[in-house]
Amino acid sequence: MLTLAFEILHLSMKKLTALFLFITFHLWAQTPTYTIDDIWNGTFRPNYLYGLKAMPQSDKYSKIDYNKTENTYEIGIYNYSNLKKETIAFSAKTYPFLGYFEYKFSADEQKILIGSHIKPIYRHSQKGIYYVYDRSTKKLTKIATDELQEPDFSPSGDQVAYVQDNNLFIKNLTTGQTIQITTDGQKNHIINGIPDWVYEEEFSYSKAFEWSPDGSKLAYVKFDESEVPQFSMIRYADYLYPKVETFKYPKAGEKNSKVSLFYFDLNTNTTKNIDLGNYEYIPRIKWANTDCITAITLNRLQNHLKLFKYNTKLQKGQYIIDRTVDKYIDLEAIDNLTFLPNGRFIWSNETSGYNHFYLYNANGQLIRQITAGDWEITDFYGYDKNLQRLFYQSTETGSLNRAIYSIELNGRHKKLLSQPKGTSNAEFSANHKYFINTYSAINVPYTFTVNLGETGKQLKVIEDNHELLQKLKNYHLPAKVFTTFKSANGLKINGYIIKPNDFDPNKKYPVLIYQYSGPNVQTVRNVWNSSNDYYHFLLAQKGYIIISADPRGTGGRGAAFKKTTYKQLGKFELEDITAVAQQMAAKPYVAPQHIGIWGWSFGGFMSSNAILKKGDVFHMAIAVAPVTNWRFYDTVYTERYMGLPKDNPQGYDQNSPLYFTQGLKGKFLLIHGSADDNVHLQNSMRLSKKLQEHDQAFDEMIYTDKNHGIYGGKTRHHLFKKMLHYIEQNL
Repeated sequence: MLTLAFEILHLSMKKLTALFLFITFHLWAQTPTYTIDDIWNGTFRPNYLYGLKAMPQSDKYSKIDYNKTENTYEIGIYNYSNLKKETIAFSAKTYPFLGYFEYKFSADEQKILIGSHIKPIYRHSQKGIYYVYDRSTKKLTKIATDELQEPDFSPSGDQVAYVQDNNLFIKNLTTGQTIQITTDGQKNHIINGIPDWVYEEEFSYSKAFEWSPDGSKLAYVKFDESEVPQFSMIRYADYLYPKVETFKYPKAGEKNSKVSLFYFDLNTNTTKNIDLGNYEYIPRIKWANTDCITAITLNRLQNHLKLFKYNTKLQKGQYIIDRTVDKYIDLEAIDNLTFLPNGRFIWSNETSGYNHFYLYNANGQLIRQITAGDWEITDFYGYDKNLQRLFYQSTETGSLNRAIYSIELNGRHKKLLSQPKGTSNAEFSANHKYFINTYSAINVPYTFTVNLGETGKQLKVIEDNHELLQKLKNYHLPAKVFTTFKSANGLKINGYIIKPNDFDPNKKYPVLIYQYSGPNVQTVRNVWNSSNDYYHFLLAQKGYIIISADPRGTGGRGAAFKKTTYKQLGKFELEDITAVAQQMAAKPYVAPQHIGIWGWSFGGFMSSNAILKKGDVFHMAIAVAPVTNWRFYDTVYTERYMGLPKDNPQGYDQNSPLYFTQGLKGKFLLIHGSADDNVHLQNSMRLSKKLQEHDQAFDEMIYTDKNHGIYGGKTRHHLFKKMLHYIEQNL
């Protein structure tokens, strides 16, 4: 009887198993599949809050809404506490020529700058047609007849300063009169009030003028780029004879713009040049109060920072901070400068080994360190003088995360205001009573909530992208899982791994490594999916294991980890990524002769080095817009991490792919945009030439008239399809 019962049970189990497999097969067959086109046509695009801004004075926020009924865009003003739209500050219904627009309120919230027909220039800069809308008169007034750059309200909102054709202007909105502050502006020679190419790209700003707090003065930086070498790019478009575009681009070791600080006094209509002494760069200017303008200066090697304070009444100035560091001063250490009403100021730096806040008196003497620990300040949301608290973002809960905190000036009573894990970004109200938190994590799409500034308590959910999350469940996407690897010197480095859904540990899989690896950047973060992630999910569904890792030199882990690569960009990063590849090759489920790597920009530089210098480990590489020799890249970025070429020739050349082309063993795809103003096509052309000289077989794709981002129209579709086919054929 026991034997018979067992046989009956066994038959039943077989039937159940067959039924389970039948159902699973049909469910799987009904699971939606996606293509590269879906990645770029918006299928997986989350909802955002477009044009979201805290109102400059009131406890409200504004954003751009699309009014379906009126078929137009409008600026709505919302109440934080209940999310209700209280008023429409501006509607483009009667101004159809505007199309989609950008906007900014004056400090008193009575006027709005409206920008339309915006055209990007470089990474941050743009030009367009700008108007001022007066909410009291309901009148829209064009600021100037032609395109202009960086319009900015005076503190009282009655004037607008702007740049046009490299010169500074101020328009009085009451009288309608426009005065021209500078007259020497000239393309490729003199720029007033906006940065040159290298400042914009590497010091990350596009406006080089600032109103004094009372609106009586306008400080600005003049860039004399007359002696900067000129770079030329060919624009093909549909021209019979291609056009040549020229601009000033200082490559490593070449001359920079000569920069100088001025201020214009509106009461006397006079301009004053401020003598800052010896320096190479002026990356930031800021008014300390109505009478005092400050300038941050750096030397050429960017390891000597000074803070200059100039009193316009006394017409006297002095350096109140003078700091020299080992290696270099990173960009984060020049930001976050905040002046308090009593003359004291808050500033962050990496003196402790991590970026932290410090409090100084008016003369630049240190009062105290405010934050401390083996973690970094990653963003600053301001200081509230009434609460006497700083609001900031940091990596305190781990380098993969970004959380929001507040702390008192004395460094006490720190408060966590967001989820500890994941990534939170805040937009605070004017008095820090509320903030809109943009939160996401590896498995949580972008969620927008209103929170209390004092406690972080969540009040309302504005958008949680629930529909997107439900849609993605149907696609059965592979999991992205955090892990750690060992660097070449035994350190733990962060990584993630994506395996096929039907992963079988008894099979052998090809591996594709995605990395960037550049200074202070992370590809491994606890944040929602990017387009690259969906591309990697697609590859995993096709049977590839995808991994990424952040080697030495990348961000989030302090100055020592980041600055290991000083003067040797590419050396330790390649050692670590190679170690990661070798660790994967040792796995029983990995096909060790099928390991590939890809990356963009710095990541392309790394991919090129990997296939040329480590061909026994890497068998296929794709390099998109790579630097191939740091001598070809700009002064500010390159010299910050590499020093001058004449002082460090080995550091430049021993890590340049150009000198290792004879080592190519595997398959190599080189991709570049012909109009890349950042990492010039010259990089890939020189590498291509060297490969040809060594009679090496490789593949190449040039995207006509495309810049460093290689986008527009069907370009991204074409690019990622090209890479997909290359991976399928060669990995």
